Amino acid sequence: MKVAVLGATGMVGRTFVKLLEGHPWFKVEKLVASERSAGKRYGELVEDSPEEFRDIELVSLGEFLRDPGVDLVFNALPASLSREVEERLAKDVPVFTNARAHRYDEDVPILVPEVNPEHLRLIKVQREKRGWDGFIVTNPNCSTAVLTVSLAPLREFGIKRVHVATMQAISGAGFSGLSALVIHDNVVPLISGEEWKIENESRKIMGQIESGRIEPASFEVSAIATRVPVLHGHTEAVFIELEHGSTEEIKEVFESFDPLEGLGLPSYERPLVYTEVPQPRLHRDRGKGLTVTVGRLERSGSAFKYVVTGHNLVRGAAGGSLLNAELAKKLGYI
Repeated sequence: MKVAVLGATGMVGRTFVKLLEGHPWFKVEKLVASERSAGKRYGELVEDSPEEFRDIELVSLGEFLRDPGVDLVFNALPASLSREVEERLAKDVPVFTNARAHRYDEDVPILVPEVNPEHLRLIKVQREKRGWDGFIVTNPNCSTAVLTVSLAPLREFGIKRVHVATMQAISGAGFSGLSALVIHDNVVPLISGEEWKIENESRKIMGQIESGRIEPASFEVSAIATRVPVLHGHTEAVFIELEHGSTEEIKEVFESFDPLEGLGLPSYERPLVYTEVPQPRLHRDRGKGLTVTVGRLERSGSAFKYVVTGHNLVRGAAGGSLLNAELAKKLGYI
């Protein structure tokens, strides 16, 4: 399949491009960037680009929209540009997006393949409702992606309440997000809009399809988000109340959770690995960045607590979206 990457020179866009190197299903046909980058070779602007893509000439978004000429689109554009662009493209082709513009639409899934693959059924609802040949599938906010991978195996114990404090890497803020003076020797206990996303996206992802829409999970999610001086890898301290379960049972389901095994997805990696002391510098690149590491599991009064860490640009962004597209192809949606 011929694919395009929108926002190919940004931080998430570069990650998309690296992950698509040598992909057996998806061949990069077009790399889309700003007007000022159009006409330049990708390797001129991205020095560490894979050799496969160094000589591809960048096209502007306007030029691309006039004649997409691809079978599938990966979107790493800012949210401010994404709503109109995604809707225009989805009339004809599938769009797998990292942007938040359509995450909260009733007929658009926020997909984490190991957690809610059944939400792909919304594609049929979306096509019928909007008259599209294509569709839009979003992946969640990066912290939400890491959190929900750890929550999914705990559903069998009856989740009652989740409290989470995030320690998020600076790369989550993008190239122009934070100055060195702001983050050096510091913890910034505010990321605008982040806590709302974690609280609401998690419940949508963990919810059920009812009458052509997602009924969010009934349990409470409460979050506080902080930015810390770590380059890549979001770490989260999770406190969870369950209806039943023991530390031994919880650890066992963490270690055995692997719902995509055997599907033959090109980017497949184990979604969850248990390690006593998860740390971003040591564990963010596990499974090429798709594996989430969980540990420090303990009972805390009537609840449990654990720590989870994962790569924000791979599991939390481009890698998650690529896995979404692979699952959709495998299940016959594209």
